[in-house]
Amino acid sequence: MGRDANAELPFNLTETDRLVLSQTDEDFEAHDWENLQKLIGANKLELLKRKPSDLRRYIQWSASVRVEYGSVANYVLVNRLPKSWGQPPFTPASSTPFADPSDYRVLINEWPYGLAPGITHLVVWSRTLIPTDDGIGDLTPESRKLVADFVKRYFVERLGPGGEDRVLWFKNWVSLQSVRSVDHVHVLVRDVGPEIIEEWTKEQDYHKERSI
Repeated sequence: MGRDANAELPFNLTETDRLVLSQTDEDFEAHDWENLQKLIGANKLELLKRKPSDLRRYIQWSASVRVEYGSVANYVLVNRLPKSWGQPPFTPASSTPFADPSDYRVLINEWPYGLAPGITHLVVWSRTLIPTDDGIGDLTPESRKLVADFVKRYFVERLGPGGEDRVLWFKNWVSLQSVRSVDHVHVLVRDVGPEIIEEWTKEQDYHKERSI
Protein backbone atom coordinates (compact mmCIF):
# COMPACT_ATOMS: atom_id res chain seq x y z
CA MET A 1 0.00 0.00 0.00
CA GLY A 2 1.64 3.19 -1.14
CA ARG A 3 1.89 6.61 0.38
CA ASP A 4 -1.00 7.98 -1.67
CA ALA A 5 -3.25 5.09 -0.62
CA ASN A 6 -2.42 5.73 3.02
CA ALA A 7 -3.64 9.28 2.67
CA GLU A 8 -7.11 7.92 1.84
CA LEU A 9 -7.34 5.73 4.94
CA PRO A 10 -9.45 6.84 7.93
CA PHE A 11 -6.53 6.21 10.31
CA ASN A 12 -2.83 5.45 10.12
CA LEU A 13 -2.01 1.78 9.72
CA THR A 14 0.58 0.34 12.10
CA GLU A 15 3.15 -2.18 10.95
CA THR A 16 1.03 -4.81 12.69
CA ASP A 17 -2.01 -3.70 10.67
CA ARG A 18 -0.04 -4.02 7.44
CA LEU A 19 1.01 -7.53 8.36
CA VAL A 20 -2.56 -8.50 9.19
CA LEU A 21 -3.84 -7.15 5.88
CA SER A 22 -1.39 -9.43 4.08
CA GLN A 23 -2.98 -12.45 5.76
CA THR A 24 -6.17 -14.45 5.41
CA ASP A 25 -8.37 -15.35 8.37
CA GLU A 26 -7.06 -18.90 8.05
CA ASP A 27 -3.47 -17.63 8.50
CA PHE A 28 -4.37 -15.46 11.48
CA GLU A 29 -3.43 -16.60 14.97
CA ALA A 30 -5.84 -15.25 17.58
CA HIS A 31 -4.59 -13.75 20.83
CA ASP A 32 -5.02 -16.31 23.59
CA TRP A 33 -4.89 -15.36 27.27
CA GLU A 34 -1.21 -16.22 27.72
CA ASN A 35 -0.26 -14.12 24.69
CA LEU A 36 -2.33 -11.19 25.94
CA GLN A 37 -0.67 -11.38 29.34
CA LYS A 38 2.75 -11.21 27.71
CA LEU A 39 1.94 -8.32 25.36
CA ILE A 40 0.13 -6.21 27.93
CA GLY A 41 2.67 -7.00 30.65
CA ALA A 42 5.50 -5.85 28.36
CA ASN A 43 3.43 -2.82 27.17
CA LYS A 44 3.77 -4.06 23.56
CA LEU A 45 0.35 -2.66 22.71
CA GLU A 46 1.30 -2.01 19.09
CA LEU A 47 1.29 -5.80 18.56
CA LEU A 48 -2.39 -6.22 19.40
CA LYS A 49 -4.25 -7.00 16.19
CA ARG A 50 -7.65 -7.68 14.70
CA LYS A 51 -8.58 -10.61 12.48
CA PRO A 52 -7.86 -9.73 8.82
CA SER A 53 -11.51 -9.68 7.75
CA ASP A 54 -12.44 -7.62 10.82
CA LEU A 55 -9.65 -5.12 10.15
CA ARG A 56 -10.77 -4.68 6.55
CA ARG A 57 -14.36 -4.14 7.69
CA TYR A 58 -13.16 -1.75 10.40
CA ILE A 59 -11.29 0.34 7.82
CA GLN A 60 -14.41 0.49 5.64
CA TRP A 61 -16.64 1.26 8.61
CA SER A 62 -14.30 4.01 9.85
CA ALA A 63 -14.32 5.61 6.41
CA SER A 64 -18.13 5.58 6.20
CA VAL A 65 -18.45 6.92 9.75
CA ARG A 66 -16.05 9.72 8.89
CA VAL A 67 -18.27 10.72 5.96
CA GLU A 68 -21.46 10.67 8.05
CA TYR A 69 -20.20 11.99 11.40
CA GLY A 70 -16.89 13.68 10.58
CA SER A 71 -14.90 11.33 12.82
CA VAL A 72 -15.14 8.11 14.80
CA ALA A 73 -15.06 10.25 17.95
CA ASN A 74 -18.25 12.04 16.88
CA TYR A 75 -19.92 8.70 16.17
CA VAL A 76 -19.02 7.51 19.67
CA LEU A 77 -20.33 10.72 21.23
CA VAL A 78 -23.66 10.48 19.38
CA ASN A 79 -24.29 6.74 19.58
CA ARG A 80 -22.36 5.24 22.48
CA LEU A 81 -21.67 7.68 25.30
CA PRO A 82 -24.15 9.00 27.87
CA LYS A 83 -26.22 11.93 26.59
CA SER A 84 -25.78 13.52 30.01
CA TRP A 85 -22.09 14.07 29.23
CA GLY A 86 -22.78 16.54 26.45
CA GLN A 87 -19.87 17.51 24.20
CA PRO A 88 -16.17 17.75 25.08
CA PRO A 89 -14.56 19.38 26.89
CA PHE A 90 -16.67 17.59 29.49
CA THR A 91 -17.46 18.78 32.98
CA PRO A 92 -17.00 15.68 35.13
CA ALA A 93 -18.54 15.23 38.54
CA SER A 94 -15.05 14.48 39.90
CA SER A 95 -11.60 15.53 38.75
CA THR A 96 -10.31 12.11 39.84
CA PRO A 97 -10.80 9.41 37.18
CA PHE A 98 -13.32 6.69 38.16
CA ALA A 99 -14.13 8.32 41.50
CA ASP A 100 -17.75 9.06 40.50
CA PRO A 101 -19.84 6.42 38.67
CA SER A 102 -21.49 9.06 36.47
CA ASP A 103 -18.08 9.88 35.01
CA TYR A 104 -17.49 6.51 33.36
CA ARG A 105 -19.40 4.12 31.12
CA VAL A 106 -18.51 0.47 30.45
CA LEU A 107 -19.43 -0.86 26.99
CA ILE A 108 -18.65 -3.91 24.89
CA ASN A 109 -16.09 -3.01 22.22
CA GLU A 110 -17.80 -2.94 18.82
CA TRP A 111 -14.49 -3.73 17.11
CA PRO A 112 -12.56 -6.10 19.40
CA TYR A 113 -9.10 -7.43 18.74
CA GLY A 114 -8.74 -10.93 17.34
CA LEU A 115 -9.27 -12.85 20.56
CA ALA A 116 -9.54 -16.55 21.34
CA PRO A 117 -13.01 -17.88 22.28
CA GLY A 118 -14.13 -17.07 25.81
CA ILE A 119 -12.43 -13.64 25.95
CA THR A 120 -14.61 -10.50 25.97
CA HIS A 121 -13.30 -7.05 25.07
CA LEU A 122 -14.80 -4.16 27.05
CA VAL A 123 -14.07 -0.43 26.94
CA VAL A 124 -14.37 1.93 29.91
CA TRP A 125 -15.07 5.45 28.63
CA SER A 126 -14.13 8.24 31.02
CA ARG A 127 -15.60 11.73 31.18
CA THR A 128 -12.67 12.69 33.42
CA LEU A 129 -9.28 13.14 31.77
CA ILE A 130 -6.75 10.42 32.60
CA PRO A 131 -3.31 12.09 32.73
CA THR A 132 -0.61 10.76 30.40
CA ASP A 133 3.04 11.59 29.92
CA ASP A 134 4.34 13.97 27.26
CA GLY A 135 6.15 11.25 25.28
CA ILE A 136 4.09 8.62 23.47
CA GLY A 137 1.07 9.44 25.60
CA ASP A 138 1.39 6.51 27.99
CA LEU A 139 -0.09 6.56 31.48
CA THR A 140 1.77 8.30 34.27
CA PRO A 141 2.58 6.13 37.32
CA GLU A 142 -0.17 7.90 39.27
CA SER A 143 -2.73 7.34 36.51
CA ARG A 144 -1.73 3.69 36.16
CA LYS A 145 -2.45 3.14 39.86
CA LEU A 146 -5.82 4.89 39.59
CA VAL A 147 -6.85 2.68 36.67
CA ALA A 148 -5.54 -0.48 38.33
CA ASP A 149 -7.46 0.29 41.52
CA PHE A 150 -10.65 0.91 39.55
CA VAL A 151 -10.30 -2.30 37.52
CA LYS A 152 -9.77 -4.28 40.71
CA ARG A 153 -12.79 -2.68 42.39
CA TYR A 154 -15.19 -2.84 39.44
CA PHE A 155 -14.21 -6.01 37.61
CA VAL A 156 -11.89 -8.26 39.62
CA GLU A 157 -13.77 -8.17 42.93
CA ARG A 158 -17.06 -8.88 41.16
CA LEU A 159 -15.61 -12.19 39.92
CA GLY A 160 -14.69 -13.35 43.41
CA PRO A 161 -11.73 -15.59 44.29
CA GLY A 162 -9.33 -15.94 41.37
CA GLY A 163 -10.83 -12.92 39.62
CA GLU A 164 -7.42 -11.30 39.19
CA ASP A 165 -6.48 -14.15 36.84
CA ARG A 166 -9.45 -13.44 34.56
CA VAL A 167 -9.02 -9.70 33.98
CA LEU A 168 -6.46 -7.74 31.97
CA TRP A 169 -6.47 -4.05 31.13
CA PHE A 170 -4.52 -1.48 29.16
CA LYS A 171 -4.81 2.07 27.90
CA ASN A 172 -3.54 2.57 24.38
CA TRP A 173 -0.86 5.19 23.95
CA VAL A 174 -2.25 8.32 22.36
CA SER A 175 -0.47 7.45 19.09
CA LEU A 176 -2.40 4.15 18.89
CA GLN A 177 -5.86 5.53 19.66
CA SER A 178 -8.58 5.77 17.02
CA VAL A 179 -10.67 7.95 19.37
CA ARG A 180 -8.51 10.59 21.03
CA SER A 181 -11.02 13.16 22.26
CA VAL A 182 -12.56 10.86 24.89
CA ASP A 183 -10.35 8.96 27.32
CA HIS A 184 -10.91 5.23 27.51
CA VAL A 185 -9.39 2.08 28.95
CA HIS A 186 -9.57 -1.41 27.45
CA VAL A 187 -10.51 -4.33 29.69
CA LEU A 188 -10.27 -7.99 28.65
CA VAL A 189 -12.05 -10.66 30.67
CA ARG A 190 -12.13 -14.41 30.20
CA ASP A 191 -14.82 -16.97 30.97
CA VAL A 192 -17.32 -14.37 32.20
CA GLY A 193 -21.00 -15.12 31.64
CA PRO A 194 -23.40 -12.78 29.82
CA GLU A 195 -25.28 -11.89 33.00
CA ILE A 196 -22.15 -10.30 34.54
CA ILE A 197 -21.21 -8.60 31.26
CA GLU A 198 -24.73 -7.15 31.15
CA GLU A 199 -24.41 -6.00 34.76
CA TRP A 200 -21.15 -4.20 34.00
CA THR A 201 -22.44 -2.54 30.83
CA LYS A 202 -25.98 -1.64 31.94
CA GLU A 203 -26.98 1.98 31.45
CA GLN A 204 -27.69 3.62 34.79
CA ASP A 205 -30.06 6.48 35.56
CA TYR A 206 -27.15 8.87 36.09
CA HIS A 207 -26.02 8.20 32.50
CA LYS A 208 -29.32 9.38 31.06
CA GLU A 209 -30.01 12.91 29.95
CA ARG A 210 -32.20 14.66 32.46
CA SER A 211 -35.38 16.25 31.11
CA ILE A 212 -35.98 19.86 32.03
